Amino acid sequence: MDVMGDKVTLGTTGRFAHATDPGQDDGAAAATATATSTALDDTVGSTPDESGAAADEVAELARRRLAAEAGDVEAMSVLGAMLLRRGDLDGAEPHLRAATAAGDRAAANNLGVLLHQRGYADEAAGWWRIAAVAGSAAAAHALGRYHRERGDEPAAEYWLRQSAEQGHVLGAYALADLLEHRGDAGAERWMRVAAERGHREAAYRLARALDQRAPREPAPDGARLQAEAEQWYRQAAARGHRRAALYLGAILEKRGEVREAGRWYLTAAKDGEARAACALGFLLRDAGDTEAAAVWWLRAAQDGDGNAANALGALHAERGETQTAERWYRKALNAGDVNGAYNLGLLCAEQGRTAQAEQWYRRAAYAGHREAANALAVLLLQGGDTGGAEPWFSKAAEGGSVDAAFNLGILYSGQGRDEEALLWYERAASAGHTEAALQAGIARLRAGDEHAAERYLRCAAGGGSAEGAYRLATLLDARRPPGPAHELGAPVLEKTECEEWYERAADQGHRRAQVRVGMLAAARGDVVEAARWYRAAAEAGSRNGAFNLGLLLAREGSEPEAVMWWKRAANAGHGRAALRLALVYARRGELAEGQWWADRASELGPSEVAQRAARLRDALREELSA
Repeated sequence: MDVMGDKVTLGTTGRFAHATDPGQDDGAAAATATATSTALDDTVGSTPDESGAAADEVAELARRRLAAEAGDVEAMSVLGAMLLRRGDLDGAEPHLRAATAAGDRAAANNLGVLLHQRGYADEAAGWWRIAAVAGSAAAAHALGRYHRERGDEPAAEYWLRQSAEQGHVLGAYALADLLEHRGDAGAERWMRVAAERGHREAAYRLARALDQRAPREPAPDGARLQAEAEQWYRQAAARGHRRAALYLGAILEKRGEVREAGRWYLTAAKDGEARAACALGFLLRDAGDTEAAAVWWLRAAQDGDGNAANALGALHAERGETQTAERWYRKALNAGDVNGAYNLGLLCAEQGRTAQAEQWYRRAAYAGHREAANALAVLLLQGGDTGGAEPWFSKAAEGGSVDAAFNLGILYSGQGRDEEALLWYERAASAGHTEAALQAGIARLRAGDEHAAERYLRCAAGGGSAEGAYRLATLLDARRPPGPAHELGAPVLEKTECEEWYERAADQGHRRAQVRVGMLAAARGDVVEAARWYRAAAEAGSRNGAFNLGLLLAREGSEPEAVMWWKRAANAGHGRAALRLALVYARRGELAEGQWWADRASELGPSEVAQRAARLRDALREELSA
């Protein structure tokens, strides 16, 4: 029972866990820039000529200030918004209050923003309400967020819906977030609205929702959802969403588009996404560049990625740097990755530190690591603690460990609990375990269920088991009707399926299969092929192969070489070979040697050989005494 499991675990499923990203859009400062006039929006952002933009802004401020002093309400509102954007709250407030008093709803919204920044949230909400009632979508969004922060979800939904229905993208996103939190099916609709209007976090979250729903749908619908999810990941990633870039890379990698996947992983990794740096490391390792892989793993591990720390540990372990490997495995464990404990157990086991290995395996097994539970059970079994091993095998097998299911079958079989053993063999076989399929096939064959036996033996043979291929061939061979004897000059018959399976086993060095392939070749009249397989089996230690090769050589007139192979077979306990030797020496007149081999043949049997050998021995004894 081998302890199975990679020292580094990175599956395509569960590779990336969704978590809130504090660096993404959340709409918290929505009202600051979006609720004023078009002139304010035109001043937002940077331009290639920053000095020119700053000069233009100063000129615009001066122009607006003159217009505001002349009583222009719009100028007051825009001037207040511009000063608010610059962080000049004291300068902005009188202008915003004056414009608000004159009925400007954008000014009322921005006055709410200003008061919120000063810490007067309740007063800010009052002004947002005034602006929202007057039709400001941005104010309705800000008011909805205010109510949600205070736990008043009905009021929050009302105002966020008002904002969203007026086309406010942040309002649509905030409404979708609220509905999703409540488990409302309408969340996806508003998330889609926000995503379609360019909200990158909405695009990412919509992609995640579709991606997670796809596996639960029928195949055509699931494929459609996955394709749509990929499109939204791509849109969010193109707008700089690092987590979307991570998941997009994972989709592309799974599809085999490794080069493009690497580009997205690199984009996300440069933006600080540790899991993307880890995944990029694995791509580089698979491409043969372990040095570059180590650089990205180191970066990810330093950012707290346990998987990357495990990868570094495995890399150093392969180089024989066990102390460094152990240090990284411990870092992985400290980062919350239970694979670190499992890998520490493997490392200790390889060094013969059994007690420490058991300690680490137990730690990982108690945390639910199924392969650690299997390894712990193997360790206990090797130490003679069968009672202690069984529950850990059971736990690992119930948790889905294929190796543990097979090992549990072996354990039960050794205890004579054949029915229970068969159940676990079949469970492991259904998950693709080749040796378990072989054992299940043998058990079913023993029970007389040839149909089930054939199914399992085909699985074993198809999985590369030489013994499985041989036993399958034997089963098929027994069903064949006897064919006509081959006549000299007749065309060689085509190979049957059973012979193809015999050959597959023979090619893997299975001696009995090699002998059987030789016999089938001889039956077809293909002496050269028969001799080749007999010789391969004989040189590998098969006494039947040596005996049959001797027969073939004798028929071809090479009796001296035939005698050599018969001696090898007889010395390995082959009775018929010993009888052949007795006959050869009797015919040559070497009666004492013939009598010796006749005695040997009568000892080895089987019964019919023993009877013939006894008669020959008696005849030779009489001849010698005459």
